[in-house]
Amino acid sequence: MTLPLVTPAPEADAERRRSLRRMRGVALGLLLLAALVYVVTWGSHGFLGYVNAGAEASMVGAIADWFAVTALFRHPLGLPVPHTALIPRRKDDLGRGLEQFVGENFLQPGIITERVRSAEPTRRVGAWLAQPEHAARVVDEGATLARTALSKVEDRHVVELVEQVLVPRFRDEPIAPVLGSFVVETVRDDLHHGLVDLAVTELHDWLVVNHETFTDMLSERAPWWAPPKLNDAVTTRVHAEAVRWLADIRDDPAHRARAALDSLLARLGEDLLHDEATAARAENLKLRLLEHPQLVATGVSLWKGLRNVLRDALADPDGALTIRLREELARAGVRMRDDAAIQERFDRVLSEASVFVVERYGTELTSVITQTIERWDGVEAAERIELHVGRDLQFIRINGTVVGGLVGVLIHALSQLL
Repeated sequence: MTLPLVTPAPEADAERRRSLRRMRGVALGLLLLAALVYVVTWGSHGFLGYVNAGAEASMVGAIADWFAVTALFRHPLGLPVPHTALIPRRKDDLGRGLEQFVGENFLQPGIITERVRSAEPTRRVGAWLAQPEHAARVVDEGATLARTALSKVEDRHVVELVEQVLVPRFRDEPIAPVLGSFVVETVRDDLHHGLVDLAVTELHDWLVVNHETFTDMLSERAPWWAPPKLNDAVTTRVHAEAVRWLADIRDDPAHRARAALDSLLARLGEDLLHDEATAARAENLKLRLLEHPQLVATGVSLWKGLRNVLRDALADPDGALTIRLREELARAGVRMRDDAAIQERFDRVLSEASVFVVERYGTELTSVITQTIERWDGVEAAERIELHVGRDLQFIRINGTVVGGLVGVLIHALSQLL
């Protein structure tokens, strides 16, 4: 079954068709001019003899090159001359040859690696993201996609994910090495600071807005014998101190609580990696959590709460989460643009990923060329190819006319000398 060729830009094709007709007219005009000169100078000698010889050779060169160009796409004058109409008759062979050419000269690991490294994708992406308007655009588009994706996930999907995928995987996988490496690398690269800033800011803002909720929670846990006025005074004071303490942490990057958290996380990461007792406790805790009957229900509840919070936060273009994401993305862009070590690491990962894709799927990618060309109609394919390259091929006819004339003059001159 033949596959019809799609014309994505009719206006562009119309312009190519007009350009092809013009160049054909130029080539044909030179042939007719050579024929006219040949007739006018027929039988002449001397200088006109040279002109006649040049015109004769120009006609030969023009006709020969017209035949060669035309033979690519159709039978010249409709005559079934052997080895003509090459593209319609041998398009499948041409497709296989093009597939081999692309595979051998483009989809090679060395070429892919060199092209990825020379393109400097990390630096270019970083330079683009470093501009605040670009970072804001990425965050806004990502927020829209994230809200759409969150709305599509149903509770049953979460249950299936937890029961059939996460729990069996977590049960078989030792958690201490993974968790320890994650904590160590997070602290080393200061990746947690942005999350701490966001958490402190959101908690501070929540306490400011939800004063009564906070004090009610504390009052419920007060001793029964405590006077109500004393409870109110204590809870109010605790709320004020909590708000002030969180504000201090939020505004002071060198706050002692931040330093204590960094030290705690660093020590925890090292213990998870190197202390057998800590690793064993982490493994036991993991198994207890996985075997708890309320694990699935808790996971669904957490998912619902997280989904609602994320959707609300992402829907607010001036919210703390959106602003923080923009700032962090722009800051990451600056590091990608200026840090040579990060560029080297990311570029190496990209090149290795590209080589993996090429080695694993390169044959399937290039086979698309052959499969597509085999389904094309031969005549229509020849017409489309001629429309794209036919204008340039007319220069072969023009050059054949000019060069043929010069060669004819040279041959006539040599014959006269000899």
